[in-house]
Amino acid sequence: MAKEVLVVFGTRPEAIKMAPVVLALRESPVLHPVVCSTGQHRAMLDKVLPTFGIEPEIDLQLMRPAQEPAELTARVVTAMAGVVRERRPAAMLVHGDTGSSLGAALAGYYEGGVVGHVEAGLRTGDLSRPFPEELNRTLISRLAAVHYAPTEQAAGNLAAEGVERERILVTGNTVVDAVEMVRSAASKAPLAIPETLLAGRRLVLVTTHRRESFGATLDGICRAIARLVEQESDLLVIYPVHLNPAVARSVRRILGRHPKVILLPPLAYLPFLRLMSVATLVLTDSGGIQEEAPSFGTPVLVLREVTERGEGIEAGACSLVGTAPERIVAEARALLADPGGPPSRARAANPYGDGRAAPRIRAHLEELLSRT
Repeated sequence: MAKEVLVVFGTRPEAIKMAPVVLALRESPVLHPVVCSTGQHRAMLDKVLPTFGIEPEIDLQLMRPAQEPAELTARVVTAMAGVVRERRPAAMLVHGDTGSSLGAALAGYYEGGVVGHVEAGLRTGDLSRPFPEELNRTLISRLAAVHYAPTEQAAGNLAAEGVERERILVTGNTVVDAVEMVRSAASKAPLAIPETLLAGRRLVLVTTHRRESFGATLDGICRAIARLVEQESDLLVIYPVHLNPAVARSVRRILGRHPKVILLPPLAYLPFLRLMSVATLVLTDSGGIQEEAPSFGTPVLVLREVTERGEGIEAGACSLVGTAPERIVAEARALLADPGGPPSRARAANPYGDGRAAPRIRAHLEELLSRT
């Protein structure tokens, strides 16, 4: 009888990055994945899962309006403890650094289960940036029995914190698997805007959602975007706006009526990748986009003071520009003036993986659970 592996996620990025793992586990003759959604990002999650043909067997529906991290994490711990107690899976997989992942890992630990951490070992070294994700992933590392690190740098972070090397496997990042799975379909996806709007224009794709940027910092980012499109006459900005009201308020107040900025609701995954593939430049504070964009050779300016994804910076695929409006505008204009310079569209390899992370995780789990 196949051993059950409980795969838990609750946000859009988690779903994208765990989808290849679920699909790989479905191919295992000895393991059976059971997908559990916490519903942390209900509407955004529902836009992603059909792309990969995944429907959760367990849907906890824990999302509440204007939910705070402590409240969400507490609900996840309580609900997931019940799930683990009832199902007694051979292992549980959580991803990254969300409240869903921390709550599920804590519940699994309390119930004596084997917790595997996908995308383990990312660190900025600053618990306030990103908030609360840096704390979440650091705590999960204390709870996990096995650590699937996306890069050697992430594995080194774990080893420096005292995690035994035999409990760390470098896999590559599963988001590269996801991009490669849907690349062909994404190239045929609708563009989300009339293509005639791009005639003679360069596209800049923007996303923001980091909690530490809410308020004055996000206002400054929006003002920088307005200034950039005023100084570069051929630019068109596409800005899918995160559903968090704190993000939407700033973005709509400052950019809502700008003639060269198109605000969209969150997009399904394939149309979003299509936009990324045709963009001249991406401005983002997202971790996942830092990992996805190099697969399309699209340069990224990272709107954060620190990043846990230094591999992209070192490879020249991304540039860390911070949140000061003057620097955002200056760095963007410099790159737009020399699009062939670093980071370059000509870069051949994504520094975050080769698209085979999920099969490596499956093979490791098969061997690990064969001993029990």
